[in-house]
Amino acid sequence: MTPSTITTTGTTADRELKARHRAMWALGDYPAVADEVIPALGAELVAEAGTGPGQTVLDVAAGSGNVAVRAALTGARVVAADLTPALLEAGAARAQRLGATVEWVEADAEDLPFPDASFDVVTSCVGVMFAPHHQRAADELVRVVRPGGTLALTAWTPEGFIGQLFAAVRPFAPTPPPDAQPAPRWGDEGHVRTLLGDRVEVLTAERRILAVDRFTGPEHFRDFFATTYGPTVALYRAHAGDAEAVAGLDAALTGVADRFGRREAGGFTMGWKYLLLVGRRR
Repeated sequence: MTPSTITTTGTTADRELKARHRAMWALGDYPAVADEVIPALGAELVAEAGTGPGQTVLDVAAGSGNVAVRAALTGARVVAADLTPALLEAGAARAQRLGATVEWVEADAEDLPFPDASFDVVTSCVGVMFAPHHQRAADELVRVVRPGGTLALTAWTPEGFIGQLFAAVRPFAPTPPPDAQPAPRWGDEGHVRTLLGDRVEVLTAERRILAVDRFTGPEHFRDFFATTYGPTVALYRAHAGDAEAVAGLDAALTGVADRFGRREAGGFTMGWKYLLLVGRRR
């Protein structure tokens, strides 16, 4: 199916912020990150969510379909929602190649265009964490899953690789709006439990490590993320022409990769920590 479009609502400031996010995630080549670096997260989340024939599944902040396409291939009826049309288009092309039927909807995770209790399973794989207003996004996740249904999420942790990457590049980033919350807080189990409250019975909450062996070393990682991962691509573009800032970004990316990586048997492997949380809507 081709993506359908839903207009983002909210205040003018919210719409401007979401427009910047939409543009940021369209930079580079996020589908390459999903397909080449973190595909195992999508497969794991589908397995943990237990999707299958007869189920209705919503994947929120779906990107290019790391979860949605896999869930559809289990026989579930899947809707993939994301803020960025370019990612939905990439996902639709991928689904077509693999023979998966997915409905692609442009939508804001903080204002989902679906009725209450309309899905058996709601998932998000390192996606909803980037919605700036965490409680709004959590409320929407809970609202659209039916009582007794499953909520399954993964998020990068604050102390893990991606959380520390964002901390390292923060000096080069614009100051976020005062009411925007840091994405890696979704990787803090206590924070997510507070967001969900007593509406969700948490069945699984585990910190796990994704082994990433896609890169030959810190410099290879730096070059890849500088050209493919929207948030870092945006920073390099913002500082283009400023040799000192670019050198600082280079050092930040290679430094974090070196800290979290290890070389053995001629290879280079990094461990990226994330939170897996699976719950049942009460």
